[in-house]
Amino acid sequence: MQNLIEGLNPEQKEAVLTTEGPVLIVAGAGAGKTKTITHRIGNLIDSGVDPEAILAITFTNKAAREMRERVLRLLGRPEGSGGVGGFRPRGLPWVGTFHGLGVHILREKGEVIGIPRRFTILDKDDSVSLLKRAMKDCGIDTKEFAPSKIHSLISRHKSNNEGSKNIEDSTQNRLLGTILRRAYDRYEKLLVEEGALDFDDLLVKTVRLLETHPDVLRYFRTQWKYIHVDEYQDTNAVQYRLVRLLADEHRNLCVVGDSDQNIYSWRGASIANILKFEEDYPGAKVILLEENYRSTETILSAANAVIEKNTLRKPKRLFTSKKGGELVGVYESYDENDEGRWVAAKIAKLMESGVRPSEIAILYRTNFQSRALEEALLYAGIQHQVLGTRFFDRKEVKDVLAYIRAAQNPKSTIDMGRIINVPVRGIGKVTLEKIIAGQKDTLPSATRAKVDAFYGILARIRSAAETKKPSALVAFAITESGIGKSLAAGDDEDEERLGNVRELVTLATKYDFLPEDEAVEQFLADVALLSDQDNMNTSHDAVRLMTVHAAKGLEFPYVFITGLEQDLFPSRRAGEENRDLSEREEERRLFYVAITRAAKQVFLTHASFRTIFGQRQVNLPSEFLDDIPGHLIEYEEKPKSERKDKGLWGHRNLLGDEPDDILYF
Repeated sequence: MQNLIEGLNPEQKEAVLTTEGPVLIVAGAGAGKTKTITHRIGNLIDSGVDPEAILAITFTNKAAREMRERVLRLLGRPEGSGGVGGFRPRGLPWVGTFHGLGVHILREKGEVIGIPRRFTILDKDDSVSLLKRAMKDCGIDTKEFAPSKIHSLISRHKSNNEGSKNIEDSTQNRLLGTILRRAYDRYEKLLVEEGALDFDDLLVKTVRLLETHPDVLRYFRTQWKYIHVDEYQDTNAVQYRLVRLLADEHRNLCVVGDSDQNIYSWRGASIANILKFEEDYPGAKVILLEENYRSTETILSAANAVIEKNTLRKPKRLFTSKKGGELVGVYESYDENDEGRWVAAKIAKLMESGVRPSEIAILYRTNFQSRALEEALLYAGIQHQVLGTRFFDRKEVKDVLAYIRAAQNPKSTIDMGRIINVPVRGIGKVTLEKIIAGQKDTLPSATRAKVDAFYGILARIRSAAETKKPSALVAFAITESGIGKSLAAGDDEDEERLGNVRELVTLATKYDFLPEDEAVEQFLADVALLSDQDNMNTSHDAVRLMTVHAAKGLEFPYVFITGLEQDLFPSRRAGEENRDLSEREEERRLFYVAITRAAKQVFLTHASFRTIFGQRQVNLPSEFLDDIPGHLIEYEEKPKSERKDKGLWGHRNLLGDEPDDILYF
């Protein structure tokens, strides 16, 4: 194996060579943490540790994929030989996401707590749909209590590793608490009846399995003696508990994180987990990685100035050998349309200078901001991609997958309800309700024949799954279900949908090499666990638009951070009296994450006016703009061709005839 410490800085070397006992690596943005973790894994193997005794947990499939490929290169293995998704060949470390780990453990040992091996993983839409059914069963008005909101509250409760017993007591509003408990209990029963788990269950049930079955816990503790956790600052209560269960015996736990990048409190992430690591693991070694290999000195100076105002953090200050750098550009726009026009014009100039569209990202605090930005890019003819809609969320793709899931899991009425009339076969809602209620025999003979024909399709797909590789099975399901024929006979939009389901066949080929008894299961599990970042087409040369949350873990030479207005970024909720200190400081951490995505230059924009929820609002610039030292900022001017007595959109300046003197820097 190659020299594993060559090219590493002193702190990285220390992290790689410290192999025993608990280790906390405080790694700033762009500080080479992935390289450090992979070289540490390589050093463990080089020191004689069995690769299969090593576990590495990440938060995103993208991070897991990158880490896995780097480990393969260190081991001299050919690219692509490290498995796919949650599957690992023998003789390699297990590298994957928290949820992927949950699937792996539950597939292997979950039957001891009543979880079938072929359980269905419900996405958020399906989970909300099942919860809505549970609420109706309980007589709860789904118009007064929105299922999506109830689902979010239950999900937050699960992520805190709490059951339904205390959800009522922990809810201040007694009526809401009672509603939550009743809906929660019925929802859990329906999940069991469906043979399904939601995303939260993948971790909650795993922890329950390990806590209640010492023999199972001992099995996995014996298997994984060296554990690594990336982005430890983002762990919630159930993830924290899972790590403690697996690591407490051998205590060879290496966690990597940055309290300054804790931005997921809204989904239960607790900054306390990283701040109290030394208390949880006495004698832990703490190593700081402060040298940044991504950004210029200017960008890091701005980022350091911003984050140093927070108090809940592990002190550190990023530095780099990339001295100087372009100043931070700041532009004050008239409104969101002017903002979009300026961003598009600036990107066009960057492209004229040789910058590729894929080297540019536009970030925003909330999804609604993307509309004006995307319209401006469309008008300017700039190729772009908006992250948010996953390929696997498209209706036609979900329909094909539902056929395969329903064939694999006959108890899944969620999947059956989705596809029983796709393509149209004359089976209505009333018929479906009777089938679910076990009253199929009461149906008219003609309707019963249609239902029997549908079940025949599922039976043939189920039989095909036993012999066909995943790609061949997907192709078979497209044909056998009638979806392919229906789309082929449709309009131009249907032709595009047909292209999408055919692309699903191509994607499934990645799983064709897996063992027959695992291939289809792994394909369905990985599809369910994909995130927005996995939908980013890296081969497409386009500007990326995304929320700051979605940009976590990514980097681009040029980054535009838009909508820097008070009550938008930072959000109004951050200033609410019921927010604790960590939640109030999280907006600043989010801005810090946004700045540190950039390698060469950052542009910040804010609007004097913005229409939000149909209301035109006057805005103050974000307080974050004042945190950046003035000598690091260059105020951007409005393009000269537009410096007239009217705004970009033909609006006369409300404050006088000289708009540039007042509305624009």
